[in-house]
Amino acid sequence: MFQNTKIKKRVNINEFVKFIKEYEKEQIECTDHTFFRLSQKQREIFTCEELKRILFDEKPFLVGIQHNKNYAVFYKYKNKNLKIILGMKPQKINIVTFYYIEQWQIPKV
Repeated sequence: MFQNTKIKKRVNINEFVKFIKEYEKEQIECTDHTFFRLSQKQREIFTCEELKRILFDEKPFLVGIQHNKNYAVFYKYKNKNLKIILGMKPQKINIVTFYYIEQWQIPKV
């Protein structure tokens, strides 16, 4: 199971940013699964709109494709490490989930 979520290939950050900007914000979707790890208070802070803003306006420090073909995108967000998992499809992007990680959890790829 953990093998599926390991990064198999690093993605060029500038190419990823350019690729994301080819989508409209309406083509990026959150699902019930996106927020399943969060408390109600956290859901008030992290909205789908805030996640979209991060994707469009912030520059990640690491991007990789996992064995399960989802993208793992890492950001510095409010002095913490934020990991966002994306399911990429031709017409839309699904934000699968996201969470804070510790420095030691950042993959070495």
